[in-house]
Amino acid sequence: MDRQCHSSTNFPVPHKKMSVDIKGIKTDIITSVYDEHILVLATQIGAMGTILHARKEEGMAIHPTFSVSVIFGKRDEPMLVACARQLIEQISSSGSPRTLLLSLGLKDHSLDTLKTIISSVTENRLW
Repeated sequence: MDRQCHSSTNFPVPHKKMSVDIKGIKTDIITSVYDEHILVLATQIGAMGTILHARKEEGMAIHPTFSVSVIFGKRDEPMLVACARQLIEQISSSGSPRTLLLSLGLKDHSLDTLKTIISSVTENRLW
């Protein structure tokens, strides 16, 4: 797995861009941090794909709960929902109150691909 990473905290928003080779497929990942949201775009097709929204539910529960919904795209891909859930758990556990918008434009929806995306984003996080 080959990685290249570039970051910027300049206007308009702090962001990081990286390219990761996953199973021979170039995967571009961009993370942007806004006041209330974190936007993660991961694409192997050069365009946005399925868009998911994930957030921590506020409540009195001892253990946090998370809500993930598909805004646009494939609703029958539970692995994409699991990817969003893993990322929002990482964001929340670091103390950030931001919600997550995740776009996954992938040729390969395998577990290994999604794990690599999650690890790439968390290793190079901006939150």
